[in-house]
Amino acid sequence: MPRLEDVANIVLRVPCILVLDLLYKCDIDSFTEHLRAKNEDMLFKYKYIIWNLYYLGHVINAVVLVLPLRHIIKLYLHILTTLLFYVGHHISKDYVHGEVQYGYDGALYLDSQAFNRFVSSLTSQVILSTLCAFLMKTRKVWLFSAHLLPLLARLCAMPHDTLLLVNSFSTVLTGIGVAMFLLSNLFVPYRLARAAYSELLQLELYRLLAVTISLWNQFAVPVLFSVFWSVLFVVQLCSYSVTNNTTGSHEGVLFFLLTSVSECCVTPYSLLGLTSVVSYLGLGLLNLTKFYLGGYTAVQNDNVMHRGVTEGVTLLLLALQTGLLDMQALQRTFLLSIILFIVVTSTLQSMIEITDPIILALGASRNRSLWKHFRGLSMCLVLLVFPGYMAYKISQFFHMDFWLLILVSSCMLTSLQVTGTLLIYFLFMVELFCSDPIDSLDEIIYWVNAVSRVLEFVVALCVVAYGTWESLFGEWSWMGASVIIIHCYFNVWLRAQTGWRSFLLRQEAAKKINSLPRATANQLQQHNDVCAICFQEMSSAVLTYCGHFFHGNCLRKWLYVQETCPMCHQAIRPTPPEDFQGLWPKNGEYFDS
Repeated sequence: MPRLEDVANIVLRVPCILVLDLLYKCDIDSFTEHLRAKNEDMLFKYKYIIWNLYYLGHVINAVVLVLPLRHIIKLYLHILTTLLFYVGHHISKDYVHGEVQYGYDGALYLDSQAFNRFVSSLTSQVILSTLCAFLMKTRKVWLFSAHLLPLLARLCAMPHDTLLLVNSFSTVLTGIGVAMFLLSNLFVPYRLARAAYSELLQLELYRLLAVTISLWNQFAVPVLFSVFWSVLFVVQLCSYSVTNNTTGSHEGVLFFLLTSVSECCVTPYSLLGLTSVVSYLGLGLLNLTKFYLGGYTAVQNDNVMHRGVTEGVTLLLLALQTGLLDMQALQRTFLLSIILFIVVTSTLQSMIEITDPIILALGASRNRSLWKHFRGLSMCLVLLVFPGYMAYKISQFFHMDFWLLILVSSCMLTSLQVTGTLLIYFLFMVELFCSDPIDSLDEIIYWVNAVSRVLEFVVALCVVAYGTWESLFGEWSWMGASVIIIHCYFNVWLRAQTGWRSFLLRQEAAKKINSLPRATANQLQQHNDVCAICFQEMSSAVLTYCGHFFHGNCLRKWLYVQETCPMCHQAIRPTPPEDFQGLWPKNGEYFDS
């Protein structure tokens, strides 16, 4: 559970960001043009004052935002005390005007109504003064009792004109006290900023980075911006709901949510807030996937790529690159839907990276827990169907072009990856229910993976071909050309290079295995040992030229990653060394010694 201090550290800083967000939305130019329309002299007098107040508001809120927690608490206590002062003087003002309207200025105890009003006003004023003294941590309650002067004057049965005069005097007296306090503390923010600046100048670069990281953690910046954006979103939802009820419009729930999100993404502050929220949502979804598949222990195995940072950074970069903040409301809604689609696709890819090794491990380890298999298969089913559903939905909203094809192709690739994983899992399960192991299972799995990679390659090649055709015969742009080049390099050339290299490695491994002699039954009996790779007994084996026995399939898998003997690390070649040519017959079978 978070401590109260941690909660206060977040909650008390949120109003500063809200004010900064409101200041950013203020259109000072339109306001000054409005003044120009009224009076040119008024514009000349107040234009620079307005701009100075605008910048001063930014500076004050930025300074308050980075203040230590104890100073922020003290500031809020002073603000609350000022509000209590205002309430107290408002009560005194209402009491004096009530007495003037009532018209009785005699002794209070002679009129029950006047006495009751006096007692209720006095009680509330005493409570307010006590609260002010409590907040300021002082026993001098009289310092906060200026608004009691009209009540004391009424207690002395002073005339109504005098009551009005005393009420005005108490207000002026309180204002003088507040002004003196502000003047005495006017340079406190400057002294704090100067002290912080002098300390920063004395720090070296590595210590400056350490201080920055420490302040980032101390202020809990991602949580702070997430809370700020959540407040904006809730307010927007409420106002949008009221507007819809008033105008009688009825849009879909999805459009309603997207519109509300886009309205909460019009300033840099709200964009950073949305980035933090998306990061935490991505982190929560990935942790939920881990928990669903592997339980609580799986959540503890943290992966730096599965912390939701990728999703948040993706959204931020796409929003900045596309100029999301400068668009109109409807354009921003549609663009934000595309960006969120890309973010969801990235999250699904991370979920596949979590699910793939777990579902394959369940099949390979022959785990018989039905509940674990059900969880893995249900997650794979979701990852198989949901990308197709997203591609169908987004293709309903937008006309097919190069950019939409990239989004749809990413969903197709996600479904293809899950399909390949499921096929390999089912092959493992078929072997589990067979009485004898399938010798060619490794080859089948390789070709399943190969077909899956070829299909992914074909999809990427189609995207590049369509983008090239659209650039040549349609609308050409540097952005589109750069995306085609990057897509061609990473998703076409590198995929083809990796697949061809894997194919050559397998061909070389198969060539080496076929060139090695098979051990005879007599040799296996004399050897009387297990395979050094899988530690299982050998009913058949191949014999390397360095004299070591292995299962053929085990050695083939080894040669996919290493070209040396697992025991002595000598190179395994498809033909025997020249010194031993006479010992190995040409047909590849070892003679009986």
